[in-house]
Amino acid sequence: MRTAPTILHLDMDAFFASAEQASKPSLRGKAVVVGGLGPRGVVATASYEARVFGVNSAMPMAQARRRAPNAAYLVPRFGLYREISEQVMGLLRALSPLVEPLSLDEAFVDLEAGGAAWDETSARLAGAKLRADIRAVTGLTGSVGLAASKMLAKIASEQAKPDGLVLIDPGTERALLGPMTVRTLPGVGPATGDHLRRAGITTVEELAEAGEDELVRLVGKAHGHALFAMALAHDERPVVAERETKSVSVEDTYDVDIHDRVRVELEVQRLADRCVRRLRGAGLSGRTIVLKVRRYDFSTLTRSETLRGPTDDPGVVREAAARLLEGVDTTGGVRLLGVGVSGLADYTQEDLFAQAQAAAAVGEPDAEEDTADEPGETAPAGEAVPVERRWPSGHDVRHTEFGHGWVQGSGLGRVTVRFETPYSEPGRVRTFRTDDPALEPADPLPLVKRRPEPADASAPASGPLASAAGTADTGR
Repeated sequence: MRTAPTILHLDMDAFFASAEQASKPSLRGKAVVVGGLGPRGVVATASYEARVFGVNSAMPMAQARRRAPNAAYLVPRFGLYREISEQVMGLLRALSPLVEPLSLDEAFVDLEAGGAAWDETSARLAGAKLRADIRAVTGLTGSVGLAASKMLAKIASEQAKPDGLVLIDPGTERALLGPMTVRTLPGVGPATGDHLRRAGITTVEELAEAGEDELVRLVGKAHGHALFAMALAHDERPVVAERETKSVSVEDTYDVDIHDRVRVELEVQRLADRCVRRLRGAGLSGRTIVLKVRRYDFSTLTRSETLRGPTDDPGVVREAAARLLEGVDTTGGVRLLGVGVSGLADYTQEDLFAQAQAAAAVGEPDAEEDTADEPGETAPAGEAVPVERRWPSGHDVRHTEFGHGWVQGSGLGRVTVRFETPYSEPGRVRTFRTDDPALEPADPLPLVKRRPEPADASAPASGPLASAAGTADTGR
């Protein structure tokens, strides 16, 4: 185990909710909850103002509404979150080649590998500069933990929240961990925690005192050895720069159970197309097609089929998913469907027979085109089917007269919009018909105004954040 605190763990503060507050001046300092807004939705992220009322991630949205009825409830804007995440990851990669992303808002960095830190003083300076750069480039805050191991760096970032920096000095780890609950350690969930509690072990210090043999007896050989090592603050896991993608999948949860078998089949085809678009976007192909079905009684079935070679052909994936569905009974109703591809490769072995079938099919949908969220009915020849426009809460819109805004809510043929931008004062609210031709969906605006390009494009930028801002603006 290294002796300098040069492992950095970054965790963006209430990431989704903070991004929404930064984007919407009228929500700053107020309770914001981001997640699925349907009857079966769950909380993805809650702002710190909402957490005061007991709203937490993974909580059913209905429970969150009971606890914080006056909070703003918004549908996630993952495109915006991914863009911000790429900006942040660009700043991390400027520090070191060893960056291990855990999610959109969390990552480990080996500062020593990039020469960014080699002792306590340099590590603290690197962490402080990173926090300042993140705020300058994204307008958001992140909490930084610094320690000699990944486990301790993550614990330090939790202590730093929100918007702080904590460095664990080498030699103090045992004293710091001792009084903490066993649930602090990686891999100790509710079941293991309860099992240890029944044995009289509730803190990390009590874990260490129990001894390795006793822990092996209580939780098994592999887990017991790991728990004892962590209780002694030993963690030799390296920062891994690239995690191999094992599968690509998409799934939808439905507010009302689907009973119509034809509708289920259409949903599976739509999911297969979405999965292929994501697969191709990543430049991958795969051999194993996976179908996931969660039925009305919460029982979940998974079926898979392995092809002769990897493919990214939408026709092949649709056909395989349809075959898998044939063996699943959906008469009682379906609440979730998913389609995935695993056994990934970066090349494709074409299935010529399947391609010939696809070419012969008449009117087969193109997997590269966006499809509607819900399958529509076939219109008689020459008659257009009216499509009701959907206005998700929190998403961006633009009005030809009033400019940029976001949806506060919609229903009964009306949509309410607040007109403001990340750089404005809180804006006014106006209501329109959902089919108002002057109102259109819009792309999110950057949370921080980008500087205008210099007249001489070849002239280097100046200032302490020039390199960071340049990284963020290169399409990351």
